[in-house]
Amino acid sequence: MYKKILTYVPVKIFNITVMYKRGMLLIVAVCLALCSSCDSKVVKPPYDGPKEAYSKALQLIDEKEYEPGRALLVEITNRDAATDYAPLAQIKIAESYMKTDEPEVALEEYRKFLKNFPDNKYAPYAKYQVATLTFNTIEGPDRGYKAANTAIKEFQSLNEQYPRNPYRDIVPLRVEKSRHVLAEHEFYVGNFYYKKDAFAAALRRFKVILDKYPEYPDMGKVYYYIGLSYKGLEDTAKAQEYFGKAKEITKDTDLMKKIDKELSKLRD
Repeated sequence: MYKKILTYVPVKIFNITVMYKRGMLLIVAVCLALCSSCDSKVVKPPYDGPKEAYSKALQLIDEKEYEPGRALLVEITNRDAATDYAPLAQIKIAESYMKTDEPEVALEEYRKFLKNFPDNKYAPYAKYQVATLTFNTIEGPDRGYKAANTAIKEFQSLNEQYPRNPYRDIVPLRVEKSRHVLAEHEFYVGNFYYKKDAFAAALRRFKVILDKYPEYPDMGKVYYYIGLSYKGLEDTAKAQEYFGKAKEITKDTDLMKKIDKELSKLRD
């Protein structure tokens, strides 16, 4: 009687070599594909009311079980929006994204709080977080212009909407730093034009700093480049005027040497 000889093929899965019948390989492959395509679902604890859910959510987040904790907090905001726990839950949702280093998501959650609970006692805190998270996205004068401008508006709005907020001493410092970035942006663009010998365009951007950001701490550098721009335009009198202003206020010894060199050239 003919007996079919079963053949086995070694298959390596998860670093374990297993012998399968050839006829079973297709079934196994399909099963594995189905299992791998299954999304892991967040197991949310039962909802026993806003107080209990809020307490459980904070415990889960402390244990770094962020997804089930957030799920409970979201349910509080949806099912018990009229209670005091809803704004608390929304704040904790935003803070949980800060803990997982997702500032962009946190920013949106703080904005959601302000939209839903603008008169809540935690609104100044949420507004401050929005302004601070925006401020933290400032990358530098070349690409940080938009973020700096938005941050200034957010900080000013904080003081206007909530004049008794507890961050009043911090806000001016953040606004000042943001304004410095805006001034640096104008200088960055002006310097770009200057290097391209577009002296009139460069001059316009440098003068924006004089008009809009007079508190800029490196104004000696600005005067120096205004002088260079006037020199490029062959306006010797204006060039000497601004080189002189630069020399009066700068404390940078290297810049002072450059100014003296330029003044010497103009006198020759």
